[in-house]
Amino acid sequence: MRLGLFMMPLHPPTRTLGSYMAESTEKVLLAERLGFDEVFVGEHFSATTEPIPSPLMFMASLIPQTSRITFGTGVINLPNRHPAVIAAEVAQFDHMSQGRFLFGIGTGSLPSDYELFDVADVEKRNRMLIESMDIITRIWAQDPPYQFDGEFWQFGIRKAINRELGIGFMPKPWRPGGPPVCVAVSSPNSSTVRVAAQRGWSPISSPLAPYEVVASHWENYTAESVAARRVATGGDWRVASYILVAGSDDEAHERVFAPDSAYRYTFGYLYEVLKRSGRLANLKPRRDMREEELTVDAIIEGRVLYGSPATVTARLIEFRERVGPFGTLLVTGVDWGGRNGVWGRESMRRLAEEVMPVVRRRAAVRAAE
Repeated sequence: MRLGLFMMPLHPPTRTLGSYMAESTEKVLLAERLGFDEVFVGEHFSATTEPIPSPLMFMASLIPQTSRITFGTGVINLPNRHPAVIAAEVAQFDHMSQGRFLFGIGTGSLPSDYELFDVADVEKRNRMLIESMDIITRIWAQDPPYQFDGEFWQFGIRKAINRELGIGFMPKPWRPGGPPVCVAVSSPNSSTVRVAAQRGWSPISSPLAPYEVVASHWENYTAESVAARRVATGGDWRVASYILVAGSDDEAHERVFAPDSAYRYTFGYLYEVLKRSGRLANLKPRRDMREEELTVDAIIEGRVLYGSPATVTARLIEFRERVGPFGTLLVTGVDWGGRNGVWGRESMRRLAEEVMPVVRRRAAVRAAE
């Protein structure tokens, strides 16, 4: 069972971009030292809370500072950019990292980015994602001439081609066929999970999804894999979760619920955003919870795995047995402002050194049964 970091920290808008980038760099390098296997970095163009418009550019700066950790985009929002640009940049990064790369894709979740790129219609975004991936895959699979005539993109290189000089040739990735593809999923009975199974992509279950929704992701992925004559394994599936490990249960509780806790800021922010858009149901720990019962404290209690190493170990084992045999646990990042930095570093260390060895042994036993 692998361990990764899902860099989705919601930062206070008063933080500067420079301080955020420095913090993100520190997290990745700490994850490398602690033996984390993967790190995913997201893409947003129009939010000071999540301000990385180019995860590939940011991660490229970390390639020479690391040697083992695999980088993933969490995610590149395909409707937002031209597929030829994405194909070329991903191919370049795959070479730069020598295959330490997972191509995470999605349709986006930020309304201001929807407006910026004129992709507010959800059905339109879904069709754009499929068309973009089809084009990217074809670019990687062929030499010129290129010609693409889709619903959203029409382009090609048919005239300006010189084989002797290499003009007109799009770059191909380091690995034949391209890097493994991951796709974020969050809703119950997600149609994206079915598409992932059909195409051999790996799903990443959202940290905001309740247990029963996460379980439905695996059920639907395996069922659709059978229909597509593919064999689904837990190694194909990643699950993101909010986790804090401290020396004791009481200490962990205080850090999660403190007035200056990053979790309080994160879920307070999400509460306000989803309340204004009429989507508070997405934060309910239970489907039958009434909206008036939904407080920030209730959301934290239902979404954060916290406690001593022994408690978090037990809760992780129970979580995995309830939802299915995911092969990678992705810890969702939070802001490290104030005391949260000390708490976050300790939590990452305890998780890697005290929790995961036990969880891995239990996972191995379950796999052998």
